[in-house]
Amino acid sequence: MLENKIIVVTGGNGLLGQEFIKDIRQEGGIAINIDIYYKQQTDFICDISDKKSVEGTVNEIINQYGKIDGWINNAYPRTSDWGVKFEDIPVESWQKNIDMHLNGYFICCQVILEVMKKQNNGAVINMGSIYGFLGPDFSVYQGTNMTMPAGYAAIKGGITNLTRYLASYYGKYNIRVNSISPGGIWDNQNEIFVNRYIEKIPLKRMAKPIDISPTASFLLSDKASYITGHNLVIDGGWSII
Repeated sequence: MLENKIIVVTGGNGLLGQEFIKDIRQEGGIAINIDIYYKQQTDFICDISDKKSVEGTVNEIINQYGKIDGWINNAYPRTSDWGVKFEDIPVESWQKNIDMHLNGYFICCQVILEVMKKQNNGAVINMGSIYGFLGPDFSVYQGTNMTMPAGYAAIKGGITNLTRYLASYYGKYNIRVNSISPGGIWDNQNEIFVNRYIEKIPLKRMAKPIDISPTASFLLSDKASYITGHNLVIDGGWSII
């Protein structure tokens, strides 16, 4: 499905990123992992919030591979105080999270879409969230120290609509831009939260990374050649009830 396609994944060391890399390779694509932190599987070190870093990384990839067919904005940068209650969020923290995450996706899109424009071909996926278009149900967090960060809702909502804008803007260059909005992904969370969360889901379980990754590979493939500006929700039915 992705034979000979060069696909870049930002934040490829993360929970979802690793699964994206794996699935792209299983589908015959060449997956390139760029991350701000070095691990054995990291191909390029890149800070998505730094335009020079993104431009330098993209140039290195083009020099090595000759093209970039697909790009997944998956990185999830955040400050150490991420997740404090709304009334306790320092303005500086709010601004920094917006700058790293939302503005980081903007920078990556601005750089890679101009490359794809010259190629007259390409596909981009921006990772959104159900909380980019739904208000959170705070009852699932009762009895835990967890919450849904306010910055997350603002950032993911912005990313989802930026995706629509870019799909419209770059469509004439044969470039597709879509977003994926997962529901809750199981990652050893507090058992109270997990039990409350799955009670609200028609499929009665949280998502696994492998539930998300094949969709990204499909959207990057030629089989999705007429899909653009779409926000594909993968949430086990959470948002339908």
